Amino acid sequence: MFLLKWLNSLPPPSRSRSQPQQHNSSRPSPPSWQQAFLPTIRKREEMTAEEGDKSFLERMLSHLRSTSKYYTGYPKDLGPSRIVHFTSERHFVQLLHEGSPVVVAFTIRCPYTKHLDKVLEEAAAEFYPHFKFVRVECPKYPAFCLTRQRNEYPFIEIFYSPEQATGQGKVVDPNITKYSVKVLPFNYDVSVYGFREFFKRHGMNLPETK
Repeated sequence: MFLLKWLNSLPPPSRSRSQPQQHNSSRPSPPSWQQAFLPTIRKREEMTAEEGDKSFLERMLSHLRSTSKYYTGYPKDLGPSRIVHFTSERHFVQLLHEGSPVVVAFTIRCPYTKHLDKVLEEAAAEFYPHFKFVRVECPKYPAFCLTRQRNEYPFIEIFYSPEQATGQGKVVDPNITKYSVKVLPFNYDVSVYGFREFFKRHGMNLPETK
């Protein structure tokens, strides 16, 4: 009788002690307050990772801008423009007689010309005064452009080594001297690096790297 009373007086087994046996095979779920903040926490973690990637990209671009001489994806302080704008054939011949190779861009109005103008500005500053860069607006001077017999615009040609022609032919005016000039079509990458490699390939004197 006494044993029965003692058994009845014992507290019932707590559920907390049996919980581990029921959840041994599964991970306990976080409290409800943590579940409410999980989306925000995950979002912040993703933003932090993106900021880390972004900062790394910015550092890499900054390093590229400070070390690469041929990077044209950002504005540079090039000083005054070194581009010579074509005004007449007489002026062009005078440029040839100065002795420096002349890079001539035959242009028209098109989206690609905007990119070409930026490259020409940088290249003209890079190779000044050893090379002259001339821009011809073909709609204004069609006769000069048509003499090049090209169908696709814009295009670039390099004029260099003007020499007095050996055979003057029939001389109409004794004060006129005929000259011959070598012309090479530019078929390299349109960039400062492309111009440099083209000049090296054809044995043209290059300035020292700035």
